[in-house]
Amino acid sequence: MNNHLPENSHRPDISLVILCYKAEESIRQFCQKAIEIFTASGIYDYELVLVGNYHENSDDETPRIVRLLADQNPKISFVAKIKEGMMGWDMRSGLSLARGNYIAVIDGDGQMPLEDVVSIYDKIRGEKLDLVKTYRITRGDSLWRKIISFVYNLLFRFLFPGLRSRDINSKPKIFSRTAYEKLRLTSNDWFIDAEMMIQARRLHFKIGEVPTDFLGLEGRISFVRTPTIIEFLKNLLIFRIKEFKYWFWRG
Repeated sequence: MNNHLPENSHRPDISLVILCYKAEESIRQFCQKAIEIFTASGIYDYELVLVGNYHENSDDETPRIVRLLADQNPKISFVAKIKEGMMGWDMRSGLSLARGNYIAVIDGDGQMPLEDVVSIYDKIRGEKLDLVKTYRITRGDSLWRKIISFVYNLLFRFLFPGLRSRDINSKPKIFSRTAYEKLRLTSNDWFIDAEMMIQARRLHFKIGEVPTDFLGLEGRISFVRTPTIIEFLKNLLIFRIKEFKYWFWRG
């Protein structure tokens, strides 16, 4: 079970990449809601790209479900491979299949309002921007997660000054195809959102933001744990050094 793309060569105006890791049956409702929101907003030229990558020998039903959804709807494609990394690898595998003039990405766990996809899509087109993302004005998760996010964003702004962006990890994010094709994303882990913004800073992207409300997990465990936090901090330092080297060699 690998991936499935529609047979026609038409390039939709917007591709929505949905990260479905361990979503299982809930992804059916999520996809249906995405379709309803697009239709209600007069957006008909779209595709959904479902990322159902899985760990080998797991009992995760997500790969089977995303395949069924793609078989049932020509506007849906999917990738379902044995995982070779974490969120970054999943996101890159989904983005590589997206064919749209604009490419959005969102987690499929329901924490981020799907209506935001329309908001960022309207903004990127209306203002002719390269990248648009959300920033969270309210959060339904724990105090611990809020503290981690605050400190992380503070460190990011200190290490990468000049990027007028709040809440680096917030999604959904959307790129124009031209902007996306300039990115050289390599992260296989949870740092991929930050890597996007670091490269956007380097490339002088025109960036916009819209406010959002971040919802609770509703019983799902958080994948952000102590090793992930350590990984974030290590990557911040590594990518800061990479940026120094990049600008040094550019003279």
